[in-house]
Amino acid sequence: MSASTFCKNDTFFGATFFILPVRQKNNIMQQNYIKRRIDSELLSWKLAPNRKPLLLRGARQVGKSSSVRQLGRHFEFFAEVNLDEKRSFREVFARDMTPRQICDELSVLCNIPIVPGRTLLFFDEIQSCPAAISALRYFYEQMPELHLVAAGSLLEFALRELPSFGVGRVRSLFMFPFSFDEYLRATGENLLADALKNASPEHPFSDAVHQKCIRQFVRFIFIGGMPEVVAAYAQNNSLTDCRRILDDLLISIFDDFAKYKARVPAPRLREVLASVMRQIGNKFVYNRASETSNHTQIKECVDLLEMAGLIHPVTHTSGNGLPLAAEQNTKFRKYLIFDTGVFQRFLNLDASEIFDEDTLGQINKGALADLFAGLELLKTAAAGNPAQLFYWQREERGSNAEVDYLVQRGADVVPVEIKSGRRGAMQSLHLFLSEKKSPYGVRCSLENFGLLPNVLIYPLYAAGHIPQF
Repeated sequence: MSASTFCKNDTFFGATFFILPVRQKNNIMQQNYIKRRIDSELLSWKLAPNRKPLLLRGARQVGKSSSVRQLGRHFEFFAEVNLDEKRSFREVFARDMTPRQICDELSVLCNIPIVPGRTLLFFDEIQSCPAAISALRYFYEQMPELHLVAAGSLLEFALRELPSFGVGRVRSLFMFPFSFDEYLRATGENLLADALKNASPEHPFSDAVHQKCIRQFVRFIFIGGMPEVVAAYAQNNSLTDCRRILDDLLISIFDDFAKYKARVPAPRLREVLASVMRQIGNKFVYNRASETSNHTQIKECVDLLEMAGLIHPVTHTSGNGLPLAAEQNTKFRKYLIFDTGVFQRFLNLDASEIFDEDTLGQINKGALADLFAGLELLKTAAAGNPAQLFYWQREERGSNAEVDYLVQRGADVVPVEIKSGRRGAMQSLHLFLSEKKSPYGVRCSLENFGLLPNVLIYPLYAAGHIPQF
């Protein structure tokens, strides 16, 4: 066999390694990979002259490892070391060695060269080895030309124990489930995704294109953005298969609860997560979360669920100016579950109602619309600077005026009101505009793009295209 056709793909002590000519490697690795928005960020990192070790963060099973393997196609050598599967690799970091010595030992164990500039070295499940996390900073200082990526599930727990693990020496990128744009492209609707990217309140869709977007939107709400579910739907269009995979994902989420903290019982975490989902769209009330746990115990569960990336906070702010966090009140928070598909399966919602836009607004009192819009705002923010979500509620006794989200647009605070149907009053939005002297607001609904006095109309499916920053 000639050198040009030689290839090797093997697993040795939990490490995956590839020695492939670039053309063959592109054909063999990740053949069914679905492109993600973060791919361009990873390629930019690869080419950056002043590159730092990269830490890929996010909830489990959102596609972190797959995206790194896809990046590995752009290197001559790719070495993946899973620090959770095999203890032998952790022993390498337990010794007092330099990054060069660590690479030499890993190279021997993997039987693959680790050459700066030619090899992508991937530490997966790095949360299982705190010493490896601490070592990242030294790779930046002593081997700056080496391309090193680390990722892991429940990583935030380990980082809390290492608050200064690599400040200024490690770069973080954050991943989420598929956005609506990524879902459209994964299912072959590239032209629709491009059209949506170019549409605006000044340039609305025709009614036919708008209706097609709505049909895709309600389907995405049911499917959600977890990569395994999206891939299954893109392959066979089976909603039954999607439900089965979502059920399996829920089981794995609950199984993970045992890893969070020994002193927090899994049933309590399950109880609090269920309460978060039932309260989506409303301020989270602690005494509704459990009949047997006190405020401190519930707060600890909420913090753990947030660190795991399963829920995201939406914090109250007065909204008088920027930054929005300057006037936040962390005692008043809403929470979003990380995926609409997981949400609808956990609550066992009626699929026929989800697919009927006339009843969509009645499901859980419009919580699906609020959840989808908030998640889209998170997913479409810069991967290196995750968005913080805020809402506004008038701070006067007896007032129920509330705006679902506040976003920053240049030097302006822009209120965003979510409507799950095609119409609805906007008293809260106009009240905010009047009190805060904001130049304009945004209404998200099942309407087409459009313009009203001081209000931009974005369809719900375009929530991720609302301008931010």
